Amino acid sequence: MKKFAALFALVLAALALVACGGGGSSSTSEETSSGGQTETTQEEKEGGKEAEGGSAGSASAVDVEADPSGNLAFTSDTATAKAGKATINFTNESPVPHDVKIENENGEEIGGTEVIQEGSDSAEVELEPGTYTYYCSIPGHRQAGMEGTLTVK
Repeated sequence: MKKFAALFALVLAALALVACGGGGSSSTSEETSSGGQTETTQEEKEGGKEAEGGSAGSASAVDVEADPSGNLAFTSDTATAKAGKATINFTNESPVPHDVKIENENGEEIGGTEVIQEGSDSAEVELEPGTYTYYCSIPGHRQAGMEGTLTVK
């Protein structure tokens, strides 16, 4: 019984550390959905870190937005991220259903969101350095130009 109590205490301590790990002075940045601009934290400005998709050792986020007017387009056709685990945050405020899928240089789909309309969804993908394509998989949408380039460094 003492071993079980010690193991339980260890698990609780590990969970507490994981829950506290995301705040404070960590340096992250995310691509904004308004034309591909990035936000840079003070630490990145001072340390000369690249402000694309997050900092080393942490998950990065890529924001992708469908044209809110319902056109078959994303608001930006480029995005950047750091290599590693990335969260794809997709927003579609239009009544036209869309999703966002990620494919590697070989044309293989590696992940993506569910089809949504008037809402948002996210998905996690593992990214290696290179160039990826993000696109809407609804028939005809990609062919109409609803795709972009994701650069991972």
